[in-house]
Amino acid sequence: MRPIPEVVARLDGAGAIVTGAASGMGRATAILLARAGASVAVTDVRLADAQAVVDEIAAEGLSAQGWALDVADHDVITRVTEEAAAAFGDVSIIVNNAGISASLPIDDATYDTEWDRHLVILLTAHQRLIRAALPHLRRAAHPRIVNIASTEGLGATAGFSAYSAAKAGVIGLTRSLAVELGKSGITVNCICPGPIDTGMTQAIPDEAKQVYAARRTALRRYGLPEEVAFMTVSLCAPAASFVTGAIIPVDGGLIARNA
Repeated sequence: MRPIPEVVARLDGAGAIVTGAASGMGRATAILLARAGASVAVTDVRLADAQAVVDEIAAEGLSAQGWALDVADHDVITRVTEEAAAAFGDVSIIVNNAGISASLPIDDATYDTEWDRHLVILLTAHQRLIRAALPHLRRAAHPRIVNIASTEGLGATAGFSAYSAAKAGVIGLTRSLAVELGKSGITVNCICPGPIDTGMTQAIPDEAKQVYAARRTALRRYGLPEEVAFMTVSLCAPAASFVTGAIIPVDGGLIARNA
């Protein structure tokens, strides 16, 4: 019989790029990747915000650098990817996490503008970062791509059609690239967070969150950013070598629950 190999969860020597890493799930992911041994490119729109997370990581004696990255800017994506690869000697992990969310009825006068903004930030940016990183990923020992979508890509809430369409696109992109890049040994997976306590949900009153969670989730609560980040980091581990094309809800049982 084939011997059972050791579980390899460490990411020593890996270079990782995390978008939208200044807060919420992105911040938790960057910190956990660094704790697993990766050198992390902490990227966000404002360099000062990204640097604050870098300082947190550095305070633990771990490796990270910060970059200002507007994921709507193709040229900046390319530049930051190359700078991160030069700084770390490797880019083997991509976490497409940056996002926006806005409620807007389809007959709103600004709908076309918001549609374009949602698609470029939530979907187009994913493929642009992946394409920029591909030469490095193809040389890596354990190349990993994790795209953050949403349960809104699996279901829908009224008024969020642009967001839902973009997130459904992320799911499709993930599956297609998993098939296309599998021959290169690159795994591509997608996480669909449900109701999570992040900046995007900060404006929702606590009472409304409690009512929603009790009515919709099996665990009867909102999730924490760290609970999503743990799943993200587990998909980046060398031991996750046979997981690709997976669409994983981290939603407290929201999708599973009928009543």
